[in-house]
Amino acid sequence: MEYVTGRGPVRAVEGVSFSIAPGEVFGLAGESGCGKSTVAHAIMRILRPPAIITGGRIAFQGRDVLAMSDEELERFRWASVSMVFQSAMNSLNPVMTIGDQIVDAITSHSDLSKKQAWERAAELLEIVGIEPSRLRSYPHQLSGGMRQRAVIATALALNPPLMIMDEPTTALDVVVQKEIMQQIEELKDRLGFSILFITHDLSLLVEFSDRIAIMYAGEIVEMAPARELFSNPLHPYTYGLMNSFPSISGEKRKLTGIPGSPPDLLHPPSGCRFHPRCPYVQPMFKEVAPRLREVTPGHFVACHLYDGCQPGQSQVSLKAAVGGELKFGEMPK
Repeated sequence: MEYVTGRGPVRAVEGVSFSIAPGEVFGLAGESGCGKSTVAHAIMRILRPPAIITGGRIAFQGRDVLAMSDEELERFRWASVSMVFQSAMNSLNPVMTIGDQIVDAITSHSDLSKKQAWERAAELLEIVGIEPSRLRSYPHQLSGGMRQRAVIATALALNPPLMIMDEPTTALDVVVQKEIMQQIEELKDRLGFSILFITHDLSLLVEFSDRIAIMYAGEIVEMAPARELFSNPLHPYTYGLMNSFPSISGEKRKLTGIPGSPPDLLHPPSGCRFHPRCPYVQPMFKEVAPRLREVTPGHFVACHLYDGCQPGQSQVSLKAAVGGELKFGEMPK
C-alpha cells in the first residue's frame, strides 16, 4: 500500500501477511506511522486518495475483498467486518443523536425497517451498558467512556464476525480503559466475533490479545502468541518496546527507550529497516533485508540475529551469538 505524494510514492505497508481465527483477538502494535491504521483501512477498503492498494490479497471467508464491487462492499462492511475508529468524539457526528447514528448504520447495510433498527439500537446500548434512553442524546452529552461504548454498539449492530478496533481507548483514562476492554472481552466471548486490535500500548495488548504482530516501518518484524511475546521477545525492536513501559508488579527497573527515530518511508534504509537504531547491527544487516522466519512453533521473527537457527532453538543460545543479553544503551560505534 502506497501514499502518492509530490516527492514520490511512499510505501506505507509492504509484505504484511497474517490471519485471524474465529473468536481470536489478534493484536497489531508499533510506533505511530508504522502502518497499523493503513492495514485496518485497507481491510475495510476505506483508504482514500492519495492512498492506493498496489498489490496483494485480502481474503475474508474465501472471498477477495479487493475484487468486490461497490454493491458487494456495501453489504460486506458492517455485516461482515465493522470498525471502531480512533477517538469516539471524532468518529461520531456531533449534530446527530446516538440513536440516529446507530439506526443509520443498520439501515444502510441491512434490510431492517427504521422501527426495527431503532429497537435494535436500544438493545445494543443495553448490551454495552448504556440506558436505552440515551438514544436521544447527542455525543457531547455523554462522557468519554459512554461515547466509546456507543461506537462499540454501532460496530456490533449487524453481528459481524470480525471487528477492527483502531486505538479504541486512546483518549480514555486507565480506569475507563480497563472497564471497556473487559466489556469487549465479555462481548467477544458471548457473541463469538474475532477482533483485530490495533494500539501502540503494548501492555494493554499483551493482556487482551491471543496473538500479537509487531510492525516497524511498514513491515511485520515479529509475530507470536501474546504471552510468549511478553516473556520471550526476540526482535531487538520488540525488546525495546517491552522496556519502554513500567511494570505494575515486581521489582522496579530502569525504563529505556529506543535510540533514534523511525525512518522516512519515502527513502527507507537498505537491508533491515531497523538497522540504523539496532545495537547489534553488522555490515551485512545494512545490505540484506531479513525475512520473517519461524524460530519456535508459532513464533516468527524477521531479524538476521536468527539466521540459520533451527526450530526449537532457545533464545539463550541466540543471545549468546550477539554477546549476552539483548539490551539498549549507547549505539555501537
